[in-house]
Amino acid sequence: MENKEILDKIKPVFIEVLGHDNFELNESSTTNDIDGWDSLSHMMIIGEVEKVYNIKFKLFDLMTMHNVGDLIKSINKNIS
Repeated sequence: MENKEILDKIKPVFIEVLGHDNFELNESSTTNDIDGWDSLSHMMIIGEVEKVYNIKFKLFDLMTMHNVGDLIKSINKNIS
């Protein structure tokens, strides 16, 4: 699946969990770039992404996610 396609599909998850759309989501986005994206909302985002793609991330995948690009890589790995 193309990264852009995944990005377009997960952006609504970020908007719903964070409660606003006042941000640009790209592969280099991190928690420092988006207001309200803290550790609790991060886990909520992960949970919702798992539901959207019907996948379950491994602990190692979660620990090595540093930006949205890493999240996309993990999604691609789990849906392949």
